[in-house]
Amino acid sequence: MVPAGGTIGILGGGQLGRMMAMSAAQLGYRCITFSPEKDGVAGQVSNDYFANKWADGPALAAFAQQCDVITWEFENVPVEPLRAIDGQLFPNLRALETAQDRLNEKRFVQDLGGQPAAYSVIDSHADLMSAVDRIGAPGILKTRRDGYDGKGQWRIDSARDAEGIRLPDTATIYEGFVEFFAEFSVILVRGQDGEIRFWDSAENVHKDGILATSTLPASARVREQVESARTLASNIAGALGYVGVLTCEFFATNAGPVFNEMAPRVHNSGHWSIEGAVTSQFENHIRAVCGLPLGETATIAPGVVMENLIGKDAKTALDRLSEADTHVHLYGKAKAREGRKMGHLTRIERT
Repeated sequence: MVPAGGTIGILGGGQLGRMMAMSAAQLGYRCITFSPEKDGVAGQVSNDYFANKWADGPALAAFAQQCDVITWEFENVPVEPLRAIDGQLFPNLRALETAQDRLNEKRFVQDLGGQPAAYSVIDSHADLMSAVDRIGAPGILKTRRDGYDGKGQWRIDSARDAEGIRLPDTATIYEGFVEFFAEFSVILVRGQDGEIRFWDSAENVHKDGILATSTLPASARVREQVESARTLASNIAGALGYVGVLTCEFFATNAGPVFNEMAPRVHNSGHWSIEGAVTSQFENHIRAVCGLPLGETATIAPGVVMENLIGKDAKTALDRLSEADTHVHLYGKAKAREGRKMGHLTRIERT
């Protein structure tokens, strides 16, 4: 167990790290952030900030020397530089390696009995044409690595679309389109002793590839599929020897839950838990990686809605404080670029 007053290292300087650091401070911990970004918003609430490249071995070693435990807020941290500090990492590197490659992730989940969308590995234009012919269109061409919030993805509506597309200079995968009636997340926390607790699953709505809202309770049709999805998520966590918060995203279909992707970290669709649950995803992640008892995850109100503040939405966000039971979180980002997550708000519905 890391005692109060200990130091937690956070890899990545974004808003997830920022919110983790704020929860850590509440429990009496110091936080040090390591990120190539010189102005990462997690640094605004950290005790120290290393603005160094991931491959800077001496800087990473100096960072690790000051930390009792290290975690991450961003799953695209390169794995190789982290091998030198693997013993301090929670979750472990296997979780990071599995989630960083869509192909490895899908095969791993299939081995555990999960059902992803139909997919095919794409190494050439001929592979793409064959995949569209076999799986059908519409579908999505995705980079196997580094994609998030709709980045690194191209929708293909027909074979003609596939003929005209220029493949990126990186490994890709083609996924068949899933006919779903809703999207939802399963978010769990697993402690160092193997205990697992789940938050209620939010029903998610995306716009332009970015999460727009997460709503609880989810519809009855979605709730019918949560238990099956939880079983898979629990098996994933156990197989990985996972410690911390793990998120699995699913499509709710007439044939049951279809696995979309996993995020080995706290997740946007769990932001509602800060005000809407007994213990937030951020606090429970800190508890888990520090070896503390896990907190209760029950939802504390009849309804909760989380809304992302994207781009210029943040400029008028404070006006929303006039709305009853509404909580605004701004991430301290200087530039409100189109498609950039600037903050979120959570509305508690008590009746």
